[in-house]
Amino acid sequence: MLTHLECTRCGEHYPADRPQTVCPKDAGILYARYDLDKIKLGVSRSDLMKRHPTMWRYAAVLPDADSVSLGEGFTPMLPSREYPNVFIKDEGLNPTGSFKARGLSAAVTMARHFGLKKLAIPSAGNAAGALAAYAAAAGLEAHIFMPKDVPAANRIECDYYGAHVTLVDGLISDCARKVAELKNSESWKNDGWFDVSTTKEPYRVEGKKTMGYEVAEQLGWELPRGIIYPTGGGVGLLGMWKAFEEMETLGWIDSQRPKMIVVQSAGCSPVVQAWEQKKSAVEMWPNASTVAAGLRVPKPYGDYLILEILKKSAGTAVSVTDQEILDAARHWAKTEGIFAAPEGAASLAAYRKLRANGFLQPEDKVVLFNTGAGLKYLDVLDNASVARAHSPAQPAQPEKPAPRQIGGIIGPY
Repeated sequence: MLTHLECTRCGEHYPADRPQTVCPKDAGILYARYDLDKIKLGVSRSDLMKRHPTMWRYAAVLPDADSVSLGEGFTPMLPSREYPNVFIKDEGLNPTGSFKARGLSAAVTMARHFGLKKLAIPSAGNAAGALAAYAAAAGLEAHIFMPKDVPAANRIECDYYGAHVTLVDGLISDCARKVAELKNSESWKNDGWFDVSTTKEPYRVEGKKTMGYEVAEQLGWELPRGIIYPTGGGVGLLGMWKAFEEMETLGWIDSQRPKMIVVQSAGCSPVVQAWEQKKSAVEMWPNASTVAAGLRVPKPYGDYLILEILKKSAGTAVSVTDQEILDAARHWAKTEGIFAAPEGAASLAAYRKLRANGFLQPEDKVVLFNTGAGLKYLDVLDNASVARAHSPAQPAQPEKPAPRQIGGIIGPY
């Protein structure tokens, strides 16, 4: 039972019976809170066995609304063929090919529940496609603001889902400014518009937290020693930690939570830098550049929560190079049969580093997240393949992909 929304900065409570964005006092991210004591009396872990294998099997700890679902969630937890005690959570098998389906399913569900009509998002990747798909399923309008040089796969899927796509000359941050300008217009106030940008509303976190519930359930309610998570905006990390907190209160798990491990690209690693410098917030990363588009986030809005989770969990943050990412993507495909997105392959590159430096031991049970399907990144991966073919005797040195202004800032505008 959803009872209220709570600011993660000041702790202020807000009603959950209407659309909300961020805390009006300090712009803190709002979390949905539930009557967990009541849920504990009425729902047990064994009850889940009777439910459909989607993220909505956890409806007891999700908002009570008629769900907009395309079958998202309950993705495979695959034991690694190479590393004993390692599991790969393959989010690329979600609808629209990435973990973004979870968050947008929940956000669109609540948007329809509140009677909203037009949903806006600045994006240049998987969030755009997910919003377009779920808005189509809900009968709502999706208004997506994307850079002009957006990858073809994302642009085409949005077009086929019937979304209204505005191509912007600039970065995703420029797209966000377009949404901000729209929010100040009379039509926004009168025509049922709403901004579903990352952490600008409470329910994308709720959808993403189901990854934490699944990790626990699929591993027999024994949490792993560590979770390696590719982190751009970090909503999945926030959601899983929230899930572990809820499950502990429900009595579904013990108090031994995993070490939460952030992996970022060396070309854009603001969280890693802040963690190493023992800061409580990140600084804007200049000239962000990486083949892993989803990791090209110079300043995540939830930075203060990400860093707090790393500290509480005795986790860490590690950066990997684009070459390490591309090598890991090819290795996973050949060794595990998983065609991972570059962001997901970064998890394997990070695991290798953490095994080498002793942070993780061979006996540690670890979950690596592949956040998306490699099929959505054919342009980047094909470039690497061409370079390898031209120099088969040398390690692959892919030509630098053509500049694509798909990175941006997840923050207030």
